[in-house]
Amino acid sequence: MPRLALVDGLRLVAALAVACFHYLGTTNTAVWGDSPREFANVVHRASLYGWLGVEMFFLISGFVICMSAWGRTVGEFAVSRLSRLFPAYWAVLILIVTRVALLPQQTDNVPADIHPRVVVSNLTMFPAPLHVDMLAGVAWTLDVEARFYLLMAVMLKFGATYERLLGFCTVWLVAAYITYSTHNKLLDQFVVSSYAGLFVAGIALYLMCRFGQNLMLWMLLGMAWAYQLSVLQVRVNWHLTEAGSTRTVSWSLCALLLTAFLGVLMLATLGPLRNIRRRWLVTAGALTYPFYLVHMTIGFPFAKGLTRHVPALGHWGNIAVTMTAMLLLSYALHRWVEGPLGRRMRKGLMRGLTAARRPKETVSVS
Repeated sequence: MPRLALVDGLRLVAALAVACFHYLGTTNTAVWGDSPREFANVVHRASLYGWLGVEMFFLISGFVICMSAWGRTVGEFAVSRLSRLFPAYWAVLILIVTRVALLPQQTDNVPADIHPRVVVSNLTMFPAPLHVDMLAGVAWTLDVEARFYLLMAVMLKFGATYERLLGFCTVWLVAAYITYSTHNKLLDQFVVSSYAGLFVAGIALYLMCRFGQNLMLWMLLGMAWAYQLSVLQVRVNWHLTEAGSTRTVSWSLCALLLTAFLGVLMLATLGPLRNIRRRWLVTAGALTYPFYLVHMTIGFPFAKGLTRHVPALGHWGNIAVTMTAMLLLSYALHRWVEGPLGRRMRKGLMRGLTAARRPKETVSVS
């Protein structure tokens, strides 16, 4: 299947939406000196919905991960995910620790002093089960992604075929419905009921793209989307009540925006937009993951420094410089860390995987 360049571009759109939410959708005065509600009221109200970028990520992930996993073994799939996620993540952790060591200051997610245990726990990418706070606060979404990867790995163990994936998605939706209705927290750790509809919808789109459209897949997509829009209210409620916020978030507008994004993704995978071939869109997609990791943990301290030391920039100048700096940093991480280190890690892991497949020599003892 040819690379769908617009899908790469949509990933960066989702990341920028999340960044707009963090930069302008909150009423935090510590970063810009004033609340965005005061100096950018209209943009602030629009940015209230930027958190939907996370939902957009998961929708795209259902499509992309299914495409990436197709035809691979469980081991090969694990190698591809490990070498994709960890290099940039570890590099960002190093940047965070270095920043705290040189310029200790409290931010929303990073304390002014970091205990070594916190650093070690964060190296696993999943510190929350160890009762340790995340240094890269936005990395909570990686935990959700990892559970999706685990489910895909189980699927790959049986072999990915059209019929099996169709059955897998159906069972997953039913399990998510039961988990959500019974509030079973243990089962929810595996089923991810708050986001299952997004992943299933993405998988349904991939199956349409690979095997053609049919009524069964359209029904699967429709049921997944109906389920997801229903449970979306939980996320809306969370943003309504977060820290006693007075923000107004409309479920109807959230559902409309998310459905519009689904429509664009369908055009990019099934419609005429799938034929777009632009190199810069692929580059934009490559910047998404490092930008997502740094825009808050590195971007907030950077913006605070500009607010304090370069007040002449003003609010909008500060935002523009911060956003540009984070995109440039993301490119540097992709170009000189994520790319080369990811390739080396992939080769090393594949050598270990190949060695494990070789017949073991028998040693006789006389």
